[in-house]
Amino acid sequence: MARPGQPPRRYPRTARVNEVVLETLAEELERLSDPRLGFVTLTGVEVSPDLRQATVYYSVLGPAEQHEATSKALHHAGSHLRTVLGHQVRLKYLPRLSFREDPAITTGQRVEDIIRELHRQEGQ
Repeated sequence: MARPGQPPRRYPRTARVNEVVLETLAEELERLSDPRLGFVTLTGVEVSPDLRQATVYYSVLGPAEQHEATSKALHHAGSHLRTVLGHQVRLKYLPRLSFREDPAITTGQRVEDIIRELHRQEGQ
């Protein structure tokens, strides 16, 4: 159990499982022919310690409409991706997949916009 105020421990096995799941899903995502996916990149996976749940983080290049379409396409393809994962990776439990847009990408973009605005204001 994690101590209050400290993040949970990360075990090497969990990190390896995260990497294998990420690689497997990314390869299968390239094979999907859903036009709603657009320019999507899987940026990370966090599998729970009991291996029953996996959160898949992704980023999308494009306007807000593309982000929403990609989100729906990923949720729609979730059962297919889970099946492929079950065929290619041997795990005690096959994790349920949940997809979340990577907040680090949005935060990084916001910081970049602020820096650009500051430089623009300095130049005037």
